[in-house]
Amino acid sequence: MASINLIEAFQDFKEAENIDRPTMMKVVEDVFKTLLRKKYGSDENFDVIVNAEKGDLEIMRRRTIVEDGMVNDPLAEIAYTEATKIEPDYEVGEELYEEVEILDFGRRAILAAKQTLASRIGDLKKNVLVKKYNERIGEIVSAEVYQVWKKEILLLDEDGSELILPKSEQIPQDYFKKGENIRAVVKKVELKNNSPVIILSRTSPLFLSKLLEIEVPEIFDGLIVIKKIVREPGERAKVAVESYDDRIDPVGACVGMKGSRIHGIVRELKNENIDVINWTANVQLLIQRSLTPSRITNMELDGEKLHANVYLKPDQVSLAIGRKGVNIKLAQELTGYTIDVFRDNEGEPEEFDIDLEEFSDEIETWVIDELKRIGCDTARSVLDLTSEELERRTDLERETIDEVRRVLKEEFEKG
Repeated sequence: MASINLIEAFQDFKEAENIDRPTMMKVVEDVFKTLLRKKYGSDENFDVIVNAEKGDLEIMRRRTIVEDGMVNDPLAEIAYTEATKIEPDYEVGEELYEEVEILDFGRRAILAAKQTLASRIGDLKKNVLVKKYNERIGEIVSAEVYQVWKKEILLLDEDGSELILPKSEQIPQDYFKKGENIRAVVKKVELKNNSPVIILSRTSPLFLSKLLEIEVPEIFDGLIVIKKIVREPGERAKVAVESYDDRIDPVGACVGMKGSRIHGIVRELKNENIDVINWTANVQLLIQRSLTPSRITNMELDGEKLHANVYLKPDQVSLAIGRKGVNIKLAQELTGYTIDVFRDNEGEPEEFDIDLEEFSDEIETWVIDELKRIGCDTARSVLDLTSEELERRTDLERETIDEVRRVLKEEFEKG
């Protein structure tokens, strides 16, 4: 029996271990039944027997033996004399099984069958890959770096499947080399040019959520629930957690003894600061907690406009706003409230100061608004910060900042 070198095609099947055996058999059977229909007009009286282990197959033709001259359907019947030429012991009424030589189909037909088979195997592999990773969306996977490009990294999983980690899904401090093993969360599965593309992410809040699930058994067991996560990848993250067991302190459980549980996650996220806070339905308390590590002295809430004015001691303002304004930005994302920060000088020795609004004839309104956004609502609060710090924390040009400081200084010098 000529196996027409189908071993390569079957080898593809064997390597694609995730393709189940019945599906594999069905595909091969379909391909060769198509060949039979083209040659004989029907495949009804043929059996395709696949041997996946050896990498070959047999095609058996099944016909009923009838009296000579009584053949009405050559596909289903064979004359007695013809049958005895194959095997002398045959009798009328018996079933005759005869092996069909695959080479009889002709080289072109065989080549077409091999190509069709390879194509169908490829499609099956794609479908298996899509199904596998669609079921793993939101899960952490570990994969090896295969190629590092400017806009993305190509990774290989344990089955040799290709995964993509785009630059946009990498933490800014991430640096990977070929052969390195990295962890990321499966973000989505796309189809490009009919090929599956598995996109991974290290910047998604889901990645942090799953890392916490791995490190904190209480989260995995459902005793602690992560209510919300907001991140500025590589900079800071805020995680709001709630406990369903009064005996468990959710923040303490997540951080661990001396930070033992959170340290590993911080390292994985390239030293991203992680603030774990207790979730509460009390908005005022949630805003207060979300602005950690700063301490608030007073707050005005507008529930309709989802707006909060927060007052802090002068030394707490920069903590509330954070580096590059990240802390206040994340607090707003976590609470859903727009937060404005103001300095609260109450209880401190009165020092002559002037509200920025008083300078609206010399300083443009939008500049005053930008300074207020970072908690500078008086002349002294602006002068207390260096030009470099003001430039870093606002969207103002250095030239504008220097001019504002000049105007404010002049006012005090007059006094």
